[in-house]
Amino acid sequence: MLLVGLTGNIGSGKSTVARLLSEHGATVIDADILARRAVELGTPGYEQIVARWGKEVVSVDGQLDRAALRRLVFADQEQLEELNAIVHPEVEHLRDRLIHDARIRGDRIVVCDIPLLFEKKMTERFDCIILVDAPRPLRLERLVRDRALPETEAMDMIAVQMPAELKRARADFVIDNDGTLVHLADRVNETWDALVQEAETREAAVVS
Repeated sequence: MLLVGLTGNIGSGKSTVARLLSEHGATVIDADILARRAVELGTPGYEQIVARWGKEVVSVDGQLDRAALRRLVFADQEQLEELNAIVHPEVEHLRDRLIHDARIRGDRIVVCDIPLLFEKKMTERFDCIILVDAPRPLRLERLVRDRALPETEAMDMIAVQMPAELKRARADFVIDNDGTLVHLADRVNETWDALVQEAETREAAVVS
């Protein structure tokens, strides 16, 4: 099984790339989905967050108000680290279980979508790394336009991540998402072909 780490700074279009890879046949494990599961009502993560930040981060239906929590922590590095210390261990546990299940099934290419892959020093866990990138002004524009975020909040979210320039040199594949969806799909197709070739090479080495 080829285990791939997919990452990209916020607003880069990483989720779109993950969807395109899934359409090609990759098994995609999305850290954002796992993070939501880790803090669902009744989980230890939920209880720890409410104990730390109080009822102001709880919505009327009892679930976490993720937008309210985001506004609190992204402007304060210490609070962000506190939140990550609660959520990330459970996310890793869920991810490891899904990777194990994929291996048992015999899945050929498994892509783990992880926003903070470089920040959390997780590169060594994967056979190869894909970075999705876009110019910072374009990422800011997307966050304000597509997620309806205030510009200051979007800028805070961008600022807490490692600059993409430092990540590009350490990635095996860089997909630049600075054009149309058609252009992005073409770049994903090229990357997928390379992943398939790498998987075939590994399979041949096992057989021989």
